[in-house]
Amino acid sequence: MNGKGSALRIGMLVALLLASAAQSAAEGTIEAAPSATDWHARQGLYYKRNWGVEVIGVKPVSSGYMLAFRYRVLDPEKAKLLNDRKSKAYVIDEETGTRLAVPALENVGELRSGTAPEADRNYFMMFGNPGKLVKSGSRISVVVGNFRVDGLVVD
Repeated sequence: MNGKGSALRIGMLVALLLASAAQSAAEGTIEAAPSATDWHARQGLYYKRNWGVEVIGVKPVSSGYMLAFRYRVLDPEKAKLLNDRKSKAYVIDEETGTRLAVPALENVGELRSGTAPEADRNYFMMFGNPGKLVKSGSRISVVVGNFRVDGLVVD
């Protein structure tokens, strides 16, 4: 077999694969899994500019019975709402609409920072996840007062 024949066969195979993928996409059978990287690329700049924070992500912790929302403060003045304990904080599971609150422990208080934010520091908020309702791959919204992050994918 000569080089031209191989190149022709490879070209035809690539064309068939592309046509098949295009047909599957048109039929809606191919669905890309959501990723945290996609969210950061699309939304991250907005939160940096307007709220002075970089959203790191949300992970299940405590065997899945809690969710840890992590963020990095870039501008303490803009980000002070997130550490203000007077601002109500909760997570909304986008599939069910269920709201999950920050638990308050008797001796510790709410599981979130209440100190004035400092630049270039990471902070977190813990949210209860009774019955492990929210799992890895779930889409959620995090709300703290007027601050709202939609479409976060749980790692």
